[in-house]
Amino acid sequence: MAGFFSQLKQGLVKTRQNFVDKVGELLTGRRKIDEELYEALEEALIRSDAGVNTAMELVEKLRREVKNRKLTEAQELREVLQELVADLLGAGKPLNLAEPGPTVILVVGVNGVGKTTTIGKLANYFRREGKRVILAAGDTFRAAAIDQLEIWGERSGAEVVKQKEGADPAAVAFDAIQAAKSRQADVVLMDTAGRLHNKVNLMEELRKVKRVITREIPAAPHEVLLVLDATTGQNAIQQAKLFRETAGVTGIVLTKLDGTAKGGVVLGIQGEVRIPVKWIGIGEGMDDLRPFVPQDFAAALFSGLDEAEG
Repeated sequence: MAGFFSQLKQGLVKTRQNFVDKVGELLTGRRKIDEELYEALEEALIRSDAGVNTAMELVEKLRREVKNRKLTEAQELREVLQELVADLLGAGKPLNLAEPGPTVILVVGVNGVGKTTTIGKLANYFRREGKRVILAAGDTFRAAAIDQLEIWGERSGAEVVKQKEGADPAAVAFDAIQAAKSRQADVVLMDTAGRLHNKVNLMEELRKVKRVITREIPAAPHEVLLVLDATTGQNAIQQAKLFRETAGVTGIVLTKLDGTAKGGVVLGIQGEVRIPVKWIGIGEGMDDLRPFVPQDFAAALFSGLDEAEG
């Protein structure tokens, strides 16, 4: 895990330069706490894609803490800001796994966010934990999506349930659950077509898939995971709001955190959408998708300031 923390720190370098380093400059370059400083901190948060509302909320909480703790030196704000960020991120929320299985996880999101790749990496994670995994090729609109899922199945050692291109995704969901029951699988990961929020028929199809799953296993789907691309910044927050309303999203997988200056979007998602980020991706490798640990994220984000001060 120490290795992953180092990787997380490395992955957040651009976000740190975009936000935390600016905060460091602001706090180091002045002594007193004044209105100009608060405005500059708010602007730094917004530029990191934390979102306007979240930035305003964090700065307002910072004002209260300064007053409550009777702080006077700008340098004292760094630790308080890190506390507030960790607070906003909340406690880590693991995936809801059914005991006994199978656990059914529906994976949704628009095209191009890395949905199928995320499913493959989740399959790899569960397989390494000794679980039997079935992948359901529910994106039947694109033959390439089915092929891609089969490749991930081979790489991770998971079984793939599919039908021909253009088949009813709800039928694929039914087949996958029947296969999971008969083969005593632990986890079913269901791929879906990339959906745009204004495509009513696609959203209705997603509801149909969920109805079929719930009919076969009343408590399922146990998770509806929305895959978001961190590099899209504020667009990711808008997607989260739209999918929350239409798909009953229970958790978020945030991919491509490495190499983007927009990692502050994690704060915006938590502050404005209130859906827990459950997994994050910080690389291309099979093991570069991991459960989200909020305290680790906050520590990695502010580590540049720690090292500068040390």
